[in-house]
Amino acid sequence: MVRAGLTAQRVTVAGAELADDVGLDQVTMSQVARRLGVKDASLYTHVRSLEDLRGRIALLAADEKTIRIAEATAGRAGKDALVAFANAWREYAHQHPGRYTATQTPIQIDPELAARAPGPRRAVELTYGMLRGYGLAEPDLTDAVRLLRSTFHGFVALEAAGGFAHERSPQQSWTRALDALHTLLEHWPPSREGDSS
Repeated sequence: MVRAGLTAQRVTVAGAELADDVGLDQVTMSQVARRLGVKDASLYTHVRSLEDLRGRIALLAADEKTIRIAEATAGRAGKDALVAFANAWREYAHQHPGRYTATQTPIQIDPELAARAPGPRRAVELTYGMLRGYGLAEPDLTDAVRLLRSTFHGFVALEAAGGFAHERSPQQSWTRALDALHTLLEHWPPSREGDSS
């Protein structure tokens, strides 16, 4: 039995690995305990519940994904930054599907843990920083962030579900989608504040 050195971090990593293997929705405390070679009760010294574990997985994944995006976009601007950002996002989703799902799923996260986690804050800073390179300011920045997130997440979710059955490769469509996003961001339509349509 692998009991020595059991920590909240080790439990979280084991849960994250399991989520990647079987899907976030299929993760149970019993399966995580088996993976670590301990009894179920041992886990509750380190995490309060399955929901707490899922929250920790989400924060771990947010940190990992943000680090990848930061490394990919360092020193880049404009289209180069957009493409590097998007590719890092998509690659993380491919390589860590369970963890990625945790970053896109509403989960009750311990406020203390969330306050200490740099990933979510850094993700916002990176996204807004990249978009400021296109000369956008509020409220357009927020609208553009939502557009990018919808496009990236929508694409990788459909791709993971086998939703692109056409003979044209998903990679070709991904490349064209990024070209289109770049063009849109360069020619962002003027804001019509007060128009609720």
